[in-house]
Amino acid sequence: MAAACKLADCLSTSKVLVVGAGGIGCELLKNLVLTGFKNIEVIDLDTIDVSNLNRQFLFQKKHVGKSKAQVAKESALQFCPSANITAYHDSIMNPDYNVEFFRKFVLVMNALDNRAARNHVNRMCLAADIPLIESGTAGYLGQVTVIKKGMTECYECQPKPTQKTFPGCTIRNTPSEPIHCIVWAKYLFNQLFGEEDADQEVSPDTADPEAAWNPEETAARATASEKDGDIKRISTKEWARSTGYDPIKLFNKLFKDDIMYLLTMDKLWKKRKAPIPLDWQHSVSPLSTPPPPFTETPGLGLKDQQVLGVWGYCKLFQQSVETLRSQLQEKGEGAELVWDKDDPPAMDFVTSAANLRMHIFSMNMKSRFDVKSMAGNIIPAIATTNAVIAGLIVLEGLKILSGELESCRTIFLNKCPNLRKKLLVPCVLDPPSANCYVCASKPEVTVKLNVHKTAVLTLQDRILKERFGMVAPDVQIEDGKGTILISSEEGETEANNSKFLGDFGIRNGSRLQADDFLQDYTLLITVLHTEELERDVEFEVVGEAPDKAPPPQSNKEEVNSITNGNKDSAQPSTSSKAPSEDDDIMIVDSDEDEGASSSAAVAAAVGTKRKHSDAGTGETSTKRPRTDQSSAAAAPTDDDDDIIALD
Repeated sequence: MAAACKLADCLSTSKVLVVGAGGIGCELLKNLVLTGFKNIEVIDLDTIDVSNLNRQFLFQKKHVGKSKAQVAKESALQFCPSANITAYHDSIMNPDYNVEFFRKFVLVMNALDNRAARNHVNRMCLAADIPLIESGTAGYLGQVTVIKKGMTECYECQPKPTQKTFPGCTIRNTPSEPIHCIVWAKYLFNQLFGEEDADQEVSPDTADPEAAWNPEETAARATASEKDGDIKRISTKEWARSTGYDPIKLFNKLFKDDIMYLLTMDKLWKKRKAPIPLDWQHSVSPLSTPPPPFTETPGLGLKDQQVLGVWGYCKLFQQSVETLRSQLQEKGEGAELVWDKDDPPAMDFVTSAANLRMHIFSMNMKSRFDVKSMAGNIIPAIATTNAVIAGLIVLEGLKILSGELESCRTIFLNKCPNLRKKLLVPCVLDPPSANCYVCASKPEVTVKLNVHKTAVLTLQDRILKERFGMVAPDVQIEDGKGTILISSEEGETEANNSKFLGDFGIRNGSRLQADDFLQDYTLLITVLHTEELERDVEFEVVGEAPDKAPPPQSNKEEVNSITNGNKDSAQPSTSSKAPSEDDDIMIVDSDEDEGASSSAAVAAAVGTKRKHSDAGTGETSTKRPRTDQSSAAAAPTDDDDDIIALD
């Protein structure tokens, strides 16, 4: 009884941070206030969309267009009016939320949907030495794990497979990879010919938080004329029917008019290459006549492995729309088609639409074979999964606040019971990896690239920011002179962006020191020059197999396994992994979209090198020593990595 009273007192006084107020975040916030937590801060950049309402139960139709964090706070207070909740409509990657901000909390709980924000929060909690509870869901699968500096693996200790979930605003506004365009094309098929789904909108996302950093502007774009937030719009299918499914009108709307509208959202293109609209009249006037779409051409290999030009994909788009239109007419009024990768007209449509969008956004186009292999299944968000995972987060949090960190576990929620008839499978937390490039005492990596073809901007954006998760990196060459290659101070090194690494004397074996002062993170990079990278591969991290999860490790089962957070479970677990879902492509409709604003956060970070005061001495230093940071967090293994929040 005394222990229970002590825990209750601890809950009422402990300050905790919830990052993300979407599917998991709503359930978590409700659970926290009902459990007795009184001091809660919640942050989310996103605004509420109609498609969120089927699973994010703190929101109602009248809230559409408003800040998720603010509305979640107001709704949670109805459960417990005495709670003290602070809401931030902002990105957790904003430099304002530095190490000192994180040190205010006794516990941080992630309810995110993207790897960039997860990586960032992981590093901030390591730097602040604050426990982090990481979580995620994918359909019926879920996962919760605890990260503590020096005790457990951190989120980045294990290599991750290529991310399979993407914010909706990335799909609709700022695709940067072919898979984004393929998913968009699959959504487009359903919007035109199949069952419409609000989660699968393809038109430009006017509520994109990154396009409107000002919260009021974001809300204004998202809301309709009616005060209750009900958005009136003509559906894509209704518009297509009104044109008689005219392929040329469809083409000009999708690849010209919508793209021109995206260009008016100029904030999106300050740090990205802007898309280039296509016009049917110009696109179908080739200088020479190529072979008909997907016919055998001697010497060019199998037809499905050929990449057609823009004109070829324009004609394929026209033919596929006409064929699908005929199929709809044959089925009668109100009929719908179902996308099937083995249905030639459907596959032709997705291949052509995806490739035209890739061309517009300056990506290398893909063959039909490649598109088909990448087009997998789409996993929906399941409200019940979010609820189970949110409950497990609170249970692990209670252990931490009770001083029982050693009893914390990684818990997997499986779709089907395992051999011991358990849906919830707990596993012992793994210790930190000595080779982790984040939490090791001296983080180092080796990167293989062509120094004569890799630009400084590629190093900054693709390698340091995208691959290694930095927000505002500073890079100096270890050449005895301390040459500054990249500076986060605005205007200092922008002239270097278009130059190649070789222009600065960087060659095979050169070493670079990359610092991110916001994350209090230093990474040493050894450059291996090569001219033998595969086509379209800009760089490789040595010792890491791209697109593959780490190999299974020895199964560390517990003698006294824990189920549902109960230490009295009688049976040991039989698996340390959730089932593999390699073929699944999971899409997020901009819920908890912290990462979508990373470029805006970077813009805010430029020129802002923050110093962190030492907790022990009160003195300020530009960089705390990292010699004791062999830290934390059971990063998911195999596909479970991004059991990333579909919400």
